[in-house]
Amino acid sequence: MKVVILCGGLGTRMREETEYRPKPLVEVGGRPILWHIMKIFAHNGLREFVLCLGYRGNMIKDYFLNYEEMTNDMTINLGRPGDLQYHGRHAEEDFCVTLADTGQDTQTGGRVKRVQKYVGGDNFMVTYGDGVGDVDIRSLLAFHKSHGKLATVTGVRPLSKFGALELGGEGDVRAFAEKPRSEGWSSAGFFVFKRQVFDYLKGDECVLEHEPLQRLASEGQLVAYRHEGCFYTMDTYREYMQLNQLWNSGSPPWRVWSNG
Repeated sequence: MKVVILCGGLGTRMREETEYRPKPLVEVGGRPILWHIMKIFAHNGLREFVLCLGYRGNMIKDYFLNYEEMTNDMTINLGRPGDLQYHGRHAEEDFCVTLADTGQDTQTGGRVKRVQKYVGGDNFMVTYGDGVGDVDIRSLLAFHKSHGKLATVTGVRPLSKFGALELGGEGDVRAFAEKPRSEGWSSAGFFVFKRQVFDYLKGDECVLEHEPLQRLASEGQLVAYRHEGCFYTMDTYREYMQLNQLWNSGSPPWRVWSNG
């Protein structure tokens, strides 16, 4: 099954890091967040990726074109540029990565539509290039196949950005909770779609989260998979710092893989 990753946005809310590189290449623990996302899927047996490129997409192409050189020891015979020997192996050597230019200004639904020709099979996955979590992909796929609808979205209950107060009638604080989980559910991406969903995507201006998903919901074709584990998005510089702090702690909760 192919995994489509949206990598084309401008990342305007964290210009400190994205002015000179696309957000999926912003590093967490010395590796692009895109690498972390791909490792989550690979741990669950999905190693075929289609990356929807846009803003500074050439940098993402360069990252993968130079991946062998940057992750292996090697011997070079100067004067013979084709005589190059790599030493050792890395855990990503069986990844299959399709790098597709989907336009600078194309919206999320339009990007997915543009890569339809690279997506085979009856089902495929779509997620964002800036969110990580310990999502059980195998369980998600089994859930998607069990309900028979066209689309599944992974729902999470995000942590509040503020402490929550339970107040009495006179304003006395009866309880205080530091950044509790929300009672509502939010989309974390990690979508599973049947091929028919491509028919809901119309043109480059199509925003996946607007008309297509709203229409699928109204037709009873969108079902939520409840993920009670961790999920983190890197939408601001503060969230970037938090992810790196979690990685440096030695036990980042989204690291479900053991190698690399």
